[in-house]
Amino acid sequence: MTHERWWSQLTSESRTWLIDNNGDAVPESIAAEVSAAGGPALTSQGSTDAHFEDDVRDWIEEIANRE
Repeated sequence: MTHERWWSQLTSESRTWLIDNNGDAVPESIAAEVSAAGGPALTSQGSTDAHFEDDVRDWIEEIANRE
């Protein structure tokens, strides 16, 4: 699935959080929403912190720069 497709299925609050906190650990609620929308899997760093891979973070940064 393309990034645009799952991204468009997120709530505006989740999209805003991901843009404002790009690169930070993703809260469980947003990770679940991304998963339900068919988005990319998150990787665990440490025991509980979930993060997107670099290519997804780069894509979110591109989106942020357009807004």
